[in-house]
Amino acid sequence: MRRIFWTIFGLWLCGLFVAVGADTFPLTDGTSVTGDVISYNDNGVVFRLDVDKYSQRVPWTKFSQDALKQLANNPKIKPLAEPFIETPPPERVKAGEVKVHEVSRLELPPKQSLFGALFSSSVGLVVLMLIYAANIFAGYEIAVVRSRPIALVMGVAVVLPILGPIIFLAMPVRVAAPEPVATPPEAAPHTFTVPDAAQPVTAGIHIVEASWQGKSSAAPAAEPGAPQIFQRGQFTFNRRFFETKFSGFFSMIRREAEKNLMLTVKTGRALFVVERITRIATNEMHVEVAQGAAKQEVMVPFAEIVEVQLKPKGA
Repeated sequence: MRRIFWTIFGLWLCGLFVAVGADTFPLTDGTSVTGDVISYNDNGVVFRLDVDKYSQRVPWTKFSQDALKQLANNPKIKPLAEPFIETPPPERVKAGEVKVHEVSRLELPPKQSLFGALFSSSVGLVVLMLIYAANIFAGYEIAVVRSRPIALVMGVAVVLPILGPIIFLAMPVRVAAPEPVATPPEAAPHTFTVPDAAQPVTAGIHIVEASWQGKSSAAPAAEPGAPQIFQRGQFTFNRRFFETKFSGFFSMIRREAEKNLMLTVKTGRALFVVERITRIATNEMHVEVAQGAAKQEVMVPFAEIVEVQLKPKGA
């Protein structure tokens, strides 16, 4: 009897020692599992609850966060338990505590004048060269508009940039002096043939012939095929001038009187043979000129016109 008692007591102690050495893992449903891990895989964990008693495989999703962290302490189980452990949210920064981080800043260039900054960079040099070239081109345009020597104005623009073209632009347009017109010779006095005194004079009216000595005082009439020349200085080239002098060149079909006439407009740049005046405004007109077999519309400012000729074709 005593032997049976000690055997039962020993088994009870063994079970107690096993229960004391086993771990407890809380579950999400409020229960817990106490035992040793004997098997684990992707589907869950199997525990040994007693000497000869085993639990069902507990899925990973049923373990609480504390149980998962407890299982992750085992290096072999950690790769399977870590994906189910929730990462705690980052700590919120308390109001009033602002962390200022140092940032890299660009160094400001040294302070200098505008021209010094332009000459110290490649971009600035390119800008200055473009301004200088535009200044020379402006000198050329001003020389054409103001009827000044092109070489003189462009030379001044090279030596005195910007200010030189402004000086010539402020000058009035130079008008060429009109060519002297030859005056016809004065008419010689009339001489009359007086009848001889010895001859008898009969009563009545006698018509005495008058002989002219020299040429007539009237100016010789212009030749019918001579061109008509209109030069700047003698005529003002504007809208009214072209509308009154060359009204036949505005229509699509020429009148009989202008069919065999040719209108040429000479500017400081080129000579235009006008087929038709398509449009006209206050400061310029648009003319249709022949370019080989094709026709092209060109804009001609009144300020650039030097001479206008109206002459027969082939003259």
